[in-house]
Amino acid sequence: MTDEEIIKRINSALAEEFELELDEMVPEAVFKDDLDLDSLDAVDMVIVLEQEFGIKIKKDEAFKAIRTLGDLHTFILSKKSEAA
Repeated sequence: MTDEEIIKRINSALAEEFELELDEMVPEAVFKDDLDLDSLDAVDMVIVLEQEFGIKIKKDEAFKAIRTLGDLHTFILSKKSEAA
């Protein structure tokens, strides 16, 4: 799976879970300010992404520093490459 395909899956999974429009899913989108997602949504996000990609991110300290969708893309791409 290419990085572009992974990013597309991240955006689609989050758009479906949080009822967001795909055109809102840009790398510079800040979760709290631009997508109206809060800390409780972050918990749901972890579950969705773990299921979507078969990875464990719940206890990863780096996840707590994620503020934008682009940060999340980078984080998931890194986790996927570690798992490969």
